[in-house]
Amino acid sequence: MVLASAAGASAEAAAGQGIVPLDEIWGQIIALSWLQAVIAVSFGAVYLFYGWRIFKILVIICFALVGMFAGMKIGAQYNNMEIWGGVAGLVLMGAVAVPLMRWAVSILGAIAGGTLTAAIWYAFELPEKYILAGAIIGIIAGGMISFIVFRIAVMLFTSMGGSALIVSGMLALLYRYESIQTPPTERIKDLFYNQNWFLPVLLLMPTVAGIIIQNKFIKGSRDWSV
Repeated sequence: MVLASAAGASAEAAAGQGIVPLDEIWGQIIALSWLQAVIAVSFGAVYLFYGWRIFKILVIICFALVGMFAGMKIGAQYNNMEIWGGVAGLVLMGAVAVPLMRWAVSILGAIAGGTLTAAIWYAFELPEKYILAGAIIGIIAGGMISFIVFRIAVMLFTSMGGSALIVSGMLALLYRYESIQTPPTERIKDLFYNQNWFLPVLLLMPTVAGIIIQNKFIKGSRDWSV
């Protein structure tokens, strides 16, 4: 039992030292309360299946959040101006995304493509130090496809975003369920840290399902426009 625990701890430590930020991802997941996890799953489902309907506002929100965090980082370097820097970055990036909507969607589609290929790379236990190369391939492919077929970019980034929210919420709920068992168990944590296929499969399955379902919805909608 002691040896098994030590082996698990060693694997967890090794994973934490890798390029993939497992510790950071896991920390964000277990920080969710029951209510937050349920909300994440609920919003993720809307994002996953109906992102094509609300993709414009989702793009603005994504870019605004990126601008906010970047502004906070920059503002912190000038007399603790994090708040004002965050507000300025949020407004600026949100405003920029509106007239450049097609470019913004294509960028998000490229990022989603990079995430997918990086996840596949990690799932097949390929050398982690080269995972960036796998991500770059996905970014290039996703970007090219997004510029050629705009609809694919919309379905890709909304399905990926919805999948991430659903997976995060479900893992948080399962973790909290295990923590109240007698005795408490850590099966989800063990799978997360010790099985490379676990997280990518959880992420990819809803993403693929979302793309298929959204494609059917878009084909059946006459008034959908980009």
